[in-house]
Amino acid sequence: MAFESLSDKLQSVFKKLKSKGKLTEKDVTSALREVKLALLEADVNFKVVKSFINKIKERAVGHDVLESLTPGQQVIKIVHEELISLMGSTQSKLTFSNVPPTVYMMVGLQGAGKTTTSGKLAGQIKKMGKTPLLVACDVYRPAAIKQLQVVGSQVDVPVFSMEGVNNPVEIAKKSLDYAKDNNNDVVIIDTAGRLHIDEKLMDELSDIKAFVKPQEILLVVDAMTGQDAVNVAESFNEKLGIDGVILTKLDGDTRGGAALSVRSVTNKPIKYVGLGEKLEDLQAFHPDRMASRILGMGDVLSLIEKAQQNFDDKKIADLEKKIRKMEFDFEDFLEQMQQVRKMGPLNQLLGMIPGMNMQKLGNIDIDEKEIAHVEAIIKSMTKEERRNPSILNGPRKKRIALGSGRSLQEVNRLIKQFEQMRKMMKQFSDMSRGKKGKFKLPFM
Repeated sequence: MAFESLSDKLQSVFKKLKSKGKLTEKDVTSALREVKLALLEADVNFKVVKSFINKIKERAVGHDVLESLTPGQQVIKIVHEELISLMGSTQSKLTFSNVPPTVYMMVGLQGAGKTTTSGKLAGQIKKMGKTPLLVACDVYRPAAIKQLQVVGSQVDVPVFSMEGVNNPVEIAKKSLDYAKDNNNDVVIIDTAGRLHIDEKLMDELSDIKAFVKPQEILLVVDAMTGQDAVNVAESFNEKLGIDGVILTKLDGDTRGGAALSVRSVTNKPIKYVGLGEKLEDLQAFHPDRMASRILGMGDVLSLIEKAQQNFDDKKIADLEKKIRKMEFDFEDFLEQMQQVRKMGPLNQLLGMIPGMNMQKLGNIDIDEKEIAHVEAIIKSMTKEERRNPSILNGPRKKRIALGSGRSLQEVNRLIKQFEQMRKMMKQFSDMSRGKKGKFKLPFM
């Protein structure tokens, strides 16, 4: 997960600071030295690190901080604020043209995930109530057009291409006419990439830019390439002029240096980040939320947004009634488990919870296969057994174990855990409704 290593190290540094009642300038300097090393190990640009540390030191060794009642927390607050500033202060949203169609040019090197990201972006824009059109201008890479058509179909967005035409400028130009004729108010142009930046690539992109006059040029870079990603962003910005960056594969880069460097080096905002392979895994970039996650403060807003996208309010209300009446059954459990899985990998969700120490959880492997095993067991039950777990006797359990391909012990363990969970949920529900009585865990 992005920033995992950096987050662990920073949290360790700040834990030491908070344990001290009073800080000296020496304490702060020592802590910032560790922060500096952690950032450099996370592949953050050296100049960016130097400037970042100087800004923090300038603020942190002041009289107001060192003489405050909670100096450790004050330093953490300063680091948090400077991290937000480093990544852009506020969310940078896409801008739209007053006269449609709005044109976005997707640029970048080969292998960064530009074509897939174009499809993901089209899906995001469609959710805004727009009618996007994807344009296949990569006429060099084998199967590039087919790939765009596949991702386009997955988000139900049409793809414009011209078979037999090898001039990207001509294709881009014709796509605008097509968009106007078919009421597409957004055009996303997937351009060709290269293995490295060369004059021919830049000339072609400059020609497309001159003809289509894009509202925004969005550079797609692979976060896992670290400093190379920053160098690519700097080069594209100098030679073409970009309006924003989309960082892909941030979920696979535990260091996250590119995300912390690219804004400062290019002075261009990160607009989206790719946190997985699924089409819904392209997320708007919020500097404040990312800074909170890096420092172990969680990201409740993103967690709530994910929940709102995946859970139905009426179903939640019905579920609450079932829990209160102890009518929560295996069918409800299966449905909720499937809804949670739609929200994304469990490691990512845990990282959004404030106070969740991911360093301590580092040795715990949250195996998605285990969830699949639970699903298999529940799906091997009859509808009657799911709705009334009390009828699950020995022969029924053996049949379920055989049908799910799991052991009888696993089936028994799941049923026992389910009953404990059901009682606990009922007790939590009673507590939240103000019922009297001491809360006691069912297994104590």
